[in-house]
Amino acid sequence: MRKKSFVVIFLGLFLLFNLISCKKQSAELTPDIASSDEALYKLGEQFINKDPEKARLYFRQVIDSFPKSFYAQRAKLAIADSYFKQGDEGSMIIAASEYREFISLYPYSPSAAYAQYQIAMTYYKKALKPGRDQTKTKQALEEFKKVVTNYPNSEEAKMAKEKIKDCEERLAKHILSIGELYYKMGAYKASVSRLLDIVTAYPNFSEMDKVYFYLGDSYYKSRAYDKAVPYFTKLITDFPKSKFASKAQKRMEIIDRLQKKGR
Repeated sequence: MRKKSFVVIFLGLFLLFNLISCKKQSAELTPDIASSDEALYKLGEQFINKDPEKARLYFRQVIDSFPKSFYAQRAKLAIADSYFKQGDEGSMIIAASEYREFISLYPYSPSAAYAQYQIAMTYYKKALKPGRDQTKTKQALEEFKKVVTNYPNSEEAKMAKEKIKDCEERLAKHILSIGELYYKMGAYKASVSRLLDIVTAYPNFSEMDKVYFYLGDSYYKSRAYDKAVPYFTKLITDFPKSKFASKAQKRMEIIDRLQKKGR
């Protein structure tokens, strides 16, 4: 009985609190505010930092009451931005959804490029370092590419290009770490398979000298000397100052002696 009484009291207090909150909110919405998209939007702006949820209520009222208004577009972005600023995983998912809805509702808006860029950022902000799961990095890369493709002349496209480079760098480092692990384990076929993915997909990778060496040496240790030579040659030619260049040179000299003996 005590438990039931507690539940009844709790529900009563909960309903009372909501009733007071609703009255307080309705009191704030005077007729001149309720009938103005600009006034509602500015009211939302006042609460965006101290009470984001309340701010979003006002922004949604702008959208519902004035769907074709200029402030409706701004309100939609403000809602998405408010979730983005919260930064946690759940909020980022909601933010991405809100940005996508904005693009769907206002495809020709000057802010569409920004919305697409922000979608990419929701994944980028949660991307993990190389060596860990790179799903978010791949998703961010895909979304940044959409910015460049769909809005090529925008400022966001310029920023997206930089982020694309960073995402590709991360992905290449991740693949390299796996390829290097296979190399050290003596699983040279698996190492070659991984490293070739970098050569194909990420030719501008900053550690390409290392990739060429492990590729060449994987073939070298597999006694596939003819396949090793092009990668050692590429390493020596393109990265003469690399610490791997001298190692590649020594391997080339050994291959040359072995080939001469075999003649």
